[in-house]
Amino acid sequence: MAAIRSWPRTLGVATRSMILLTLLLGVLFPALILGIGQLALPAPANGSMINAPQPGSGPVGSSLIGQTFNDAAGNPDPAFFQPRPSTAGDGYDGAASSGSNLGPENPKLVAAIAERKAAYLAAHPGTTVVPPDALAASGSGLDPDISVANALAQAPAVAAARSLDPEKIQALVKEQTTGRDLGFLGEPRVNVLKLNIALSGLDN
Repeated sequence: MAAIRSWPRTLGVATRSMILLTLLLGVLFPALILGIGQLALPAPANGSMINAPQPGSGPVGSSLIGQTFNDAAGNPDPAFFQPRPSTAGDGYDGAASSGSNLGPENPKLVAAIAERKAAYLAAHPGTTVVPPDALAASGSGLDPDISVANALAQAPAVAAARSLDPEKIQALVKEQTTGRDLGFLGEPRVNVLKLNIALSGLDN
């Protein structure tokens, strides 16, 4: 028959176990994973931050999280490519990552898509078919990429706003296009932040 431990001994065992597991799982293991991340994949481990091309400039965003490109009045700036819609907070709020969770027949979603379509066609008069990713937000609300079709549809308006040759902007879009992962997963896409940074370089 096993001996019954007194409560002070039980408390001591529990305390020592807590301290040991805290050191192992709360300090040593996270430190090990952090070290591996910094050595093997330093860019993703640090948020995949992107710096402005100007010397001495700090980070302007992450390649993993989208952001808005608005003018001083808070409206989409026609001189920059625009991301897909976002329902994360006021838009691309990492602390409020979420989709709308509205069903395809929900009146609010139908109205929002109709409004986005009208705004897109008004901003891009030559467009006849609006790319789906210009109408619907991603599940996370943080998608940093747009489709190639969306980027090419925006190219003429961006070129006009910057007084640049549209073919030059289209070539930049193709240059910034990322192919399918592993050659067959997903669709070709364009990172909006990287594209707009490259776009700003054309003005220099």
